Amino acid sequence: MYGQSTALIVFLLLTCMLIATELAYRNGLRKQMVANDAAKSQINTLQASMLGLLALLLSFAFSLALQRFDERNQSVVNEANAIGTTYLRTQLLPLSVREHTQTMLKQYIDLRVEEGQVSLADVEKRDALIKKTSQISDQLWALAMKSVELDKSAVTTGMFVQSLNDTIDAFGKRDAGLQRHVPETVVLLLLITIIMTAATIGYASGLTGQRAVFATLALQILISMAVFLTIDLDRPRRGFIQVSQLSMLNLQQSVHAKQ
Repeated sequence: MYGQSTALIVFLLLTCMLIATELAYRNGLRKQMVANDAAKSQINTLQASMLGLLALLLSFAFSLALQRFDERNQSVVNEANAIGTTYLRTQLLPLSVREHTQTMLKQYIDLRVEEGQVSLADVEKRDALIKKTSQISDQLWALAMKSVELDKSAVTTGMFVQSLNDTIDAFGKRDAGLQRHVPETVVLLLLITIIMTAATIGYASGLTGQRAVFATLALQILISMAVFLTIDLDRPRRGFIQVSQLSMLNLQQSVHAKQ
């Protein structure tokens, strides 16, 4: 499902809702004459129950998507802070490796900024950037080990090693966050519930012989918009709502401004 366009999913959902409502309405009209008040009351009760279930599922899916989105935002900030701390602590390194380490960190930041602006759909380019980032991480770690050999003081080189380790961890957590989504089974259940609820509303309208066309259409459009927003939030770097890269961009600008 995550390989499909969000707009296409929502368009198909709205179409299915309209078709289900219309077919159920016509079916209700055919049974209007034989349906008694008890049957109509029962349908209204079921309609209210399904609307309540739909509201619960929609709020659950939306809260999950929003939580994932907030986590991705925070992971960018955490990574920027970790890299920034690592760069500052290069001042604690021996002079023989300090400048080289700072240069490598600048390259690392540039790669992380570039990768953060690449769509997840562009797998080849993203994988190439991640591979380069991993190579620089290995080189930075080798420089850290060399610094430890040159300076045994845990107060200086040890602090740099710790911050570099935090930087590598932040990279892993941020990358893992991009793969976390609302479970597809939850989304599928939500879509099925929406269509069945639309059919129930149409059937209930058919039994009464009256239909609030504008209100029904408005409700279906609003539900479709809520689903669109939920799926869009859950699609990092592919939807309209994007995770802010401002923290990384500010770090890149700050680091390159230093000589």
